[in-house]
Amino acid sequence: PSAPSSPASCHSAHSPAAATGAGGWSPLVSNKYQWLQIDLGERTEITAVATQGGYGSSDWVTSYLLMFSDSGQNWKQYRQEESIWAFSGNTNADSVVYYKLQHSIKARFLRFVPLDWNPNGRIGMRIEVYGCTYRSEVVGFDGKSCLIYTLNKKLSNALKDVISLKFKTMQSDGILLHREGQNGDHITMELTKGKLSLLINLGDTKTHPSNAQINITLGSLLDDQHWHSVLIEHFNNQVNFTVDKHTHHFHAKGEFSYLDLDYELSFGGIPMPGKSGTLSRRNFHGCFENIYYNGVNIIDLARRHKSQIYIGNMSFSCLEPQVVPVTFLSSSSFLALRGTSGQDEIFVSFQFRTWNKEGLLLSSKLHQSSGGFLLYLSDGRVKINLHKTGRVLSAGLNNGQWHSVSLSVKRNRITVRVDNDVTSSAHAFIPLQIYSDVFYFGGCPSSGNISECNTSFGGFQGCMRHISIGNKAVDMISIQQNGFGNFSDLQIDLCGITDRCLPNYCEHGGECSQSWNSFHCNCANTGYQGATCHYPIYEQSCEAYKHRGNTSGFYNIDSDGSGPLGPFLVYCNMTDATWTIIQHNRTNLTRAKSANRENPHTVFFKYSASLDQLQATINLADHCEQELAYYCKKSRLLDKLDGIPLSWWIGRTNETHTYWGGSLPAVQKCTCGLEGSCIDSQHYCNCDADRDEWTNDTGFLSYKDHLPVTEIVITDTDRPNSEAAYKLGPLLCRGDRTFWNSASFNTETSYLHFPTFHGEFSADVSFFFKTTASSGVFLENLGIQDFIRIELQSPSEVAFSFDVGNGPSEVIVQSPNSLNDNQWHYVKAERNVKEASLQIDQLPQRSHSAPPDGHIRLQLNSQLFVGGTASRQKGFLGCIRSLRLNGMALDLEERAKITPGVEPGCPGHCSSYGNLCHNGGKCREKYSGFSCDCTFSAYAGPFCKKEISAYFWTGTSVTYNFQEYYTLAKNSSSHASSFYADMTLAREAITFAFRTTRTPSLLLHVSSFYKEYLSVILTRNGSLQIRYKLDSHQDPDVFSISSKSMADGQLQHVKINREEEMLFVEVILLVVGEKVENSDVDEETMKANSQGFVGCLSSVQFNHIAPLKAALHHSSSAPVIVKGRFTESNCGTLTAADSTSSETTHSFADHSGPIDEGKPLANAIRSDSAIIGGVIAVVIFILLCITAIAIRIYKKKGIYSKNEAKGSENEDSAESALKSELSMQNTANENQKEYFF
Repeated sequence: PSAPSSPASCHSAHSPAAATGAGGWSPLVSNKYQWLQIDLGERTEITAVATQGGYGSSDWVTSYLLMFSDSGQNWKQYRQEESIWAFSGNTNADSVVYYKLQHSIKARFLRFVPLDWNPNGRIGMRIEVYGCTYRSEVVGFDGKSCLIYTLNKKLSNALKDVISLKFKTMQSDGILLHREGQNGDHITMELTKGKLSLLINLGDTKTHPSNAQINITLGSLLDDQHWHSVLIEHFNNQVNFTVDKHTHHFHAKGEFSYLDLDYELSFGGIPMPGKSGTLSRRNFHGCFENIYYNGVNIIDLARRHKSQIYIGNMSFSCLEPQVVPVTFLSSSSFLALRGTSGQDEIFVSFQFRTWNKEGLLLSSKLHQSSGGFLLYLSDGRVKINLHKTGRVLSAGLNNGQWHSVSLSVKRNRITVRVDNDVTSSAHAFIPLQIYSDVFYFGGCPSSGNISECNTSFGGFQGCMRHISIGNKAVDMISIQQNGFGNFSDLQIDLCGITDRCLPNYCEHGGECSQSWNSFHCNCANTGYQGATCHYPIYEQSCEAYKHRGNTSGFYNIDSDGSGPLGPFLVYCNMTDATWTIIQHNRTNLTRAKSANRENPHTVFFKYSASLDQLQATINLADHCEQELAYYCKKSRLLDKLDGIPLSWWIGRTNETHTYWGGSLPAVQKCTCGLEGSCIDSQHYCNCDADRDEWTNDTGFLSYKDHLPVTEIVITDTDRPNSEAAYKLGPLLCRGDRTFWNSASFNTETSYLHFPTFHGEFSADVSFFFKTTASSGVFLENLGIQDFIRIELQSPSEVAFSFDVGNGPSEVIVQSPNSLNDNQWHYVKAERNVKEASLQIDQLPQRSHSAPPDGHIRLQLNSQLFVGGTASRQKGFLGCIRSLRLNGMALDLEERAKITPGVEPGCPGHCSSYGNLCHNGGKCREKYSGFSCDCTFSAYAGPFCKKEISAYFWTGTSVTYNFQEYYTLAKNSSSHASSFYADMTLAREAITFAFRTTRTPSLLLHVSSFYKEYLSVILTRNGSLQIRYKLDSHQDPDVFSISSKSMADGQLQHVKINREEEMLFVEVILLVVGEKVENSDVDEETMKANSQGFVGCLSSVQFNHIAPLKAALHHSSSAPVIVKGRFTESNCGTLTAADSTSSETTHSFADHSGPIDEGKPLANAIRSDSAIIGGVIAVVIFILLCITAIAIRIYKKKGIYSKNEAKGSENEDSAESALKSELSMQNTANENQKEYFF
């Protein structure tokens, strides 16, 4: 064959290790049980392979497996990358396809197994293998011996140790390496259940109880009789432990300085004192190769019988056990073996290993009349079915370990035993003579109806070995050469089990479990979601929660998104600015006495989050501050003795700081020193005046890089009468720099570029966009073949496409509404080794599963383009905001400032967030974000949702005067001028809420210059009456709502809308109070008025006037007259009396519980629920009945003047007076009623 131009070499260019003949290999029959095996004569290091088709033919192989073995038995498949099994082969007969192996193979035998070949020809191969000879020293242990190496004390170096070796074994347990010292200190490397553990034990736990033991476990399925490499490097306190390319780095915090080890290493077991060779724990049974300790070849020393080696019974060769495993590849695999007919006893035994919980192990027909015998796995337990009855044996058998099963039938008695355990055995009695023709292992043939094989159970996927029938071992090699028996979809002479949880792709502590084909991550209690627990459940900041419409309360935040830091609990105070409040464990004012230089008063502050989490939160915030108050009496702060200040504090980076509250880092002063207002002008702090009276230096520390305060040290309180006290407030952070960080792309060719995106195994991208264009690329990053791209493909369609080596893949989300409506839309894309997903806004997430054994590594190398592509095609026009990749925010604004065609920032947030402004609040644009203007709303707060309520006492009233129309006509810009357009009001919209027990009561009265009026009263029996008088010559129109008494102390909401002759009234449990001084009203109104109103009025709105708010918040400027006692109250909010919800309080002292602390947080994620200061109010309104009546109301004219009295509450006794007067029941499930008049 024509060789590739440069053969791969280990050291220098070697000739090919093996090659096939001129015509090539072409078997007579082309099926999947053909292979070509090469014997290289000795163990060889193979670095590359090359293939061609058969010479001058149409025979070539399009894909194949490569297997290797030391003995010609017990083969292992070569795997590329983490999960690719097959090599792609040739596309014609003559061209050479060459593969350099990612990691070389050390083996004597190679096997090429064709998987697929030219459909118009047969299997045909010419092969070349490249490599060089492999030298190694081997030693074999029989499980009863060990090898002891005594170190040369002169050459021993305690600072650096390197131990490397290879091992292979079929036993799942055994000691590989042990080094003991005084007091029971020891280091042990041990194989346990096929995994390798490194155990470092400090024997004397009295001296070092904190870290008495380090135990690190790596690797899996290491008992497969193949070579595995181990490397332990210990340098100073850094330890690297590597098993087969998987490395664990850890830092031993000084344990090694305590480890007192003897100058003696033992391999293969633990020698007892006296070195008699008797061993305490399970010894190693298998082979070692190339043991090196600090460069010393230990096996070579042993072979030459050097004095420092103690040898048990061992050989310098590696014996291969004659075990032939079988792999059942799919659920349709089976192995059928002939039984022994007509004998009075049967004995069948085998071993199996699998990850699957279900599968048929063995099935047979034991005698003529029976329905058959089944042995199967169900939920990881072995079960027996005999005559339709099930019996459970040992559990948890799908753990990847070898388990043995034996079945014996003797004189009508049947016994099954698992793992040679007498307790897990079952017995049953069957009549008649035994008849067993065929045993089916692992499944059933799909063709034909075979009565003795039950196909209702799924097939077994896993490995079996040591199959024996009638105490005679089954020769699988002769079965493979079609000697006897029948099989399908088997791999004979290898066990193809792999551990899909190694490496573990479940992030953030998710638990990995697996089946034969795939793995699954359990993300419960991690705070993350998705197929690999990669994406955070919680928002990154309080700002993000606020813009989902949430109100103040406790929330979990995850500052670095999908990064390594977990979520933690904070209090979000949603005012006009959004404050994040993080508490610590010492919030009280603390006194400090009798402290001096030798014995300072030191206090440490522990926060409800780790310092890394705090740092991430502080970095995100616009501004952070922490109040530090220092009270002193003869206790100085800055005065220096020997140039060292008397007191100081320590910040996040462990640096000492001597500036105090309100000052700046560069200036060693207190606030008064900056302002020049200290009580003694010679000093820069009030405390430094050193007076014998209490004074203080208080202020906010606001230099972000130094926060939070972690420690305070006070040294000047040991003189007579000297005392200090300090109080550190919580860490307060405002805003989120990344949430509004945006860029506007003004031309299709403009883009921003950033460094290459690294998301090899998991990548997530999230951002907001806003556009009027119908298509465009949001971001793109290319590799040599791999790429990742997110684009708007059409006005209603976003596509996430990528390639990790399995060909391009695409996830598309269709939106029912168009996305180019110039409003903000949210995009979240994630790709991990299991699946790719895409979500737009609140639409359902779409995801595609990755192929089970494909490429998994995303390799990019170009720059990351945002808002365009490398080819400058299909660029994006519009805005992109809050772009985060794997939890890290990209600073679009900084990059946009220096990029032509791209502007930093993006206007127009109200079109998207305006709906967060409620109750008539108006959305106002800001550079970063928006605010709600509640001027014309009866409500207040950041979203105009906070009720403004007042408590009214007897004789209290609030009057709002609409000014004379001619003064308003001059000042026509005033909002009230609309009242005077045609001197009449054709419509009113009135809303208010009330709570009272007093009847009759006048709630609201609006009267005009023309003696027309509207009054809302509660009559003596508690029914609500609305009285309209729109014509001075007629009696008023009266509308009454009398389904129940409204004076029951519950909160009643009233809405009154009049459109000329049509009046709409809606009552939803609510109250308002007024007093009229006007004789031109009807008798009922006067009766109600004489009593006045006592109770609560809330959220009063008349058209766009909010009289109650004006009286409470703008009484000096608004045309309001207040009589009587009148105080603001929160009686208009639903309190505990209105709903059964209880109050939950959070202690910040120690959050050692699970992540989901405080269950309400789960709801905080959804924008429809609100948590207010830890109290959750659930209000359910049931719409009971709707009656509709239309009544004519006479046309009215004139100007209304409105007297509106408001209810309000007093700090001291008003609330209690109201509460005692009202025996309030639960209003949460009161009825909502609507009336149409």
